[in-house]
Amino acid sequence: MAENQQFDFNSSNFVIFLYKWRKQILIVGLGAIVISILFSSPWFITPKYKSTVIMFPTSTNAISKALLTDNFGNKQDILEFGEEEQAEQLLQVLNSNTIRTKVINKFRLMSHYDIDSTDRYKNTQLYGEYDQNITFNRTEYMAVQISVLDKDPQMAADIANNIADLVDSVKNQMIKERAIMAFRIVANEYHTSVKEVRVMEDSMTVLRKLGVHEYETQSEMIMQQLAVEYAKNNTRGIKALEDKLGVLAQYGGAYVSLREALLHEKKQLSLLKAKYAEAKVDAEQVLPQKFIVNSAYKAEKRSYPVRWLIVLITTLSSLLLCILVLITIESLDKNKLGLILPEIKKKD
Repeated sequence: MAENQQFDFNSSNFVIFLYKWRKQILIVGLGAIVISILFSSPWFITPKYKSTVIMFPTSTNAISKALLTDNFGNKQDILEFGEEEQAEQLLQVLNSNTIRTKVINKFRLMSHYDIDSTDRYKNTQLYGEYDQNITFNRTEYMAVQISVLDKDPQMAADIANNIADLVDSVKNQMIKERAIMAFRIVANEYHTSVKEVRVMEDSMTVLRKLGVHEYETQSEMIMQQLAVEYAKNNTRGIKALEDKLGVLAQYGGAYVSLREALLHEKKQLSLLKAKYAEAKVDAEQVLPQKFIVNSAYKAEKRSYPVRWLIVLITTLSSLLLCILVLITIESLDKNKLGLILPEIKKKD
């Protein structure tokens, strides 16, 4: 008997159930609509406007590699859009404390967000509001989107555009710090090599003044001429040639060693000069670090809250909860009736 008295929740019974409780369900539904409309109004929720910037990262950071290098296999296209790796790097820059601090200070967000500057947890509240209103995401096309929500539509657009501008200054500053250190290292090596080459060239000049101009060629020519003078028995000519051979014998070894060292050092200096020029460009010049696709503009319609969505979710949730409560009530009534009927039959 108890099983027969259980609430059979099939489609036909459910329709009957809804019809039976139609007034209560209708009251709850209408009440939920009215309340959700009221509490989603500007009196309770401050409307916010959304502005976005969409940009692509660049594919290269080093100007010298894109413009000056002769290695065309590794040469990077300065006009090429970045890929996933560059997009992730750009997101990390956007989420940096440096950009957050600059934006907070420029737009006085603590005052704008109505945060008490004397509160013990003012920074926690400020950063929470910042993260809630300012977000950065990667799009499906490997672009990066900056989204800003604010109660002032012009402020939202200004913040979004300012963050996009800050990308260049912050990222270039990070790159420049390293580039300047690299330039100092290369510059030191380059100037040291220039001094060494100058010293070697001065030494070569001294040797040339002593009569050593081209050791191998001079030696061969003097030996040939000496043979001729011996044949002529020209004592004076022989003496002069022997003196020249003496000079070559004394300084020839030093000349050859110095000449070979100078050739090697000039090759190194040529390489260092190219590196010096590249490092100098990287340390002194800057390029934009992104391609702007869409700049932010002042929104005409608010984006938050989405009132129709709030009303819909609130109403459906209320109706669902109401139906569950009514089902529970009816089930309890059925169970009570199932318990009472056997007792009545026993008394009869």
